[in-house]
Amino acid sequence: MLKINCLTLIAGILLLSVSCSPLIDYRQLLERDMQPPAFLGIDVESPETVHILFSEKISADDEDTFIVPKPPSYSSTAEGSQLTLTFAGNLVSGEAYKIKTTVKDSSGNTMTLIQTFYGYNPDIPQVVINEFTTQGSSSNPDRVEIAVLSEGNTAGMVLYEGVDTDWSQRKVFPPLSVVSGDFIIVHFKSTGDPGEIDEHTSKTESRGIRAADDAWDFWVEGGTGLSGNNGTISLFTAPYGPFIDGVLYSNRTSESDEKYRGFGSTRVMDEADRLYELSGWESAGSLIAPEDGINPDDSTATRSMCRNSASMDTDKKSDWHIVPTSTSSFGRINSDEVYTP
Repeated sequence: MLKINCLTLIAGILLLSVSCSPLIDYRQLLERDMQPPAFLGIDVESPETVHILFSEKISADDEDTFIVPKPPSYSSTAEGSQLTLTFAGNLVSGEAYKIKTTVKDSSGNTMTLIQTFYGYNPDIPQVVINEFTTQGSSSNPDRVEIAVLSEGNTAGMVLYEGVDTDWSQRKVFPPLSVVSGDFIIVHFKSTGDPGEIDEHTSKTESRGIRAADDAWDFWVEGGTGLSGNNGTISLFTAPYGPFIDGVLYSNRTSESDEKYRGFGSTRVMDEADRLYELSGWESAGSLIAPEDGINPDDSTATRSMCRNSASMDTDKKSDWHIVPTSTSSFGRINSDEVYTP
């Protein structure tokens, strides 16, 4: 009996001890910001200035920032949600720089960023997407032609299958001086042939399949071809840079399915919305729809989708037509002939 009473007494003391301890206020943990800053993009403002954008106010130390290849000496300033790098001299136009930096928010959450940016190019030429195929074959793989309308340099320009915010393949252009009347052909299907090289000094350097001797040929490394019936193509001055031109193509309609406004997937719908947001493509209604795009159904590997011979651009599907069989004109002025089924 005495043993039981002792045990009871000990248990009571322990319970009293626990009940007198302060309780942890878990609400403080729940209310605390536990998320690090999110990276939003890079704005290369000038040859000497680069802005890195985040989702919230940040701080950073110079010793936490590394850039290769080594640029001119620089200082960094964190102001609000932006980290600004100011260089003592010009970055190389179109040069790819890889940056690693660590930033911290007001709650102490840190985020380490590894990204690539490109030296500012002040000499972007006026260009348009001029011709393309999406139904490529082994002998005529998918290509996109860019028509050059003014002289300049292509360094750092980028062509996406998709848009800047969501893309599946892209080609960042190397430095190349071009003049009005030039054509650039971006080959989206790679065979691994060593002759698939970007041309820098001569239009006959590349010996890859369907390389054009009268145009500048660029190759998407590991390219798999373009989406056949439903997608977007867009051109920007640089990754995270201003928009230049874009194209929407689709053989679907708003009635194709109940979801995604007929586009078939959230991805293509969002890409189309992005083109519309950038004023890169017009819509007949309040929302862009699949039928606003170029219908590729009658196109083939040699029946390309083309602008007219003057490369007219009003950001509508009416700018485009499908040429007759074997009338694709990559590297030359477009044909105005129209395929009739």
